Amino acid sequence: MAIDIDVTKRRGERVIAARFVAERGLTALFGPSGAGKTSILNMVAGLLRPDSGHIRIGARTLFGSGVDLPPEARRVGYVFQDGRLFPHRRVRANLLYGHDLAPPGDRWMGLDEAVDFLGIGGLLGRWPHSLSGGEAQRVAIGRALLSGPEILLMDEPLSSLDAARRGEIMTVIERIRDELRLPILYVSHDRAEVDRLATQVVMVEG
Repeated sequence: MAIDIDVTKRRGERVIAARFVAERGLTALFGPSGAGKTSILNMVAGLLRPDSGHIRIGARTLFGSGVDLPPEARRVGYVFQDGRLFPHRRVRANLLYGHDLAPPGDRWMGLDEAVDFLGIGGLLGRWPHSLSGGEAQRVAIGRALLSGPEILLMDEPLSSLDAARRGEIMTVIERIRDELRLPILYVSHDRAEVDRLATQVVMVEG
C-alpha cells in the first residue's frame, strides 16, 4: 500500500514542503533537527493542517480535494518520542484504549496477539511510571498497533533509550516491517538507525 504525500505548510517565516511516495516497508524521513520531519508526520496524522496539497493512503484520501479527515478517522498509528502513555491507566488499559478506539471492522490485531508479539505479558498490571524506557515504548507500539492502523508513524522512538534498549526496540520495528508488513514512516536524524531499518530514505533538509 503506497502513501502519497505532497504537502506545503508555512510556519512563520519557514515553509515546510514534502513530496514523495512511500511504498510498503519503512520510509525514513532523515535530516537535521528542526528541518520539519515531525511536522510532516503531524500532517499525515491530522494534527497539523497543510496549507495545500494532498495525503493519500492507497485509494483513500486523508487530505486534499476538499477532504480533511479527523485524526480518529485516518487509521494512522502514532508512536511518539516519549511514549505518551496515560499515567492514570495501567498497561492493560493503555493497550485497550487503542483497541477500543478502532471500529471493530478495522481491527486486525487482538490484545493477546499484541502482547505475545511484543513480549509484554508481564507488564499488563504495571503503571507507566514503573516501566523502563524500552518497556514503555513497547507498550506505546502495542497501543498504536491495536488501533487498527493502515500505516504506522514513529517519531524518533529510540532517542531517549540507552544502547541496549535501542537494539531491542529496533528488533521490534524490524518485525513490524517484515512480519506484519505494516508501512512505517519513521523520523530520525541518526544515520545508523536509518541504515539498519529503512527500505527507503527521504531527505528532509529544512
